[in-house]
Amino acid sequence: MQNERAKDVQLRMADWITRFAGSMWFVYIHVVVFAVWIVWAEKSPWPTLTLIVSLEAIFPSTFVMIGQNRQAEFTRKKADHDYEAQELELRHNTQLTELVHTLTVEIHRAVNAVAAGETDTGENAEQVPTSTA
Repeated sequence: MQNERAKDVQLRMADWITRFAGSMWFVYIHVVVFAVWIVWAEKSPWPTLTLIVSLEAIFPSTFVMIGQNRQAEFTRKKADHDYEAQELELRHNTQLTELVHTLTVEIHRAVNAVAAGETDTGENAEQVPTSTA
């Protein structure tokens, strides 16, 4: 997934803009530019400044939403992967539990047979199935 993002120029650009817009340099640059503009550039900067700031706010919020969508997709894929891994682990644990149960029953039978005085000559011995798990 990281390789796919690195290859896509648009995603790299969106990542860069999001990082920059979320940095203190972004704030410092805007403070300086707007302070210079308000003090020296125009006698009545408020209508134009309000328009520019409003338009500019659209873009960082859009990049934030793009980032949130990508994060949600990553989280979904990770949850799917985790679910599959847990299901595999559950199946494996179930198989191990069944094998332990089978071995316990067989040991119990053998111990009871020895306690009852039965001897196993091999002729009438019950063949114990072995599994290769």
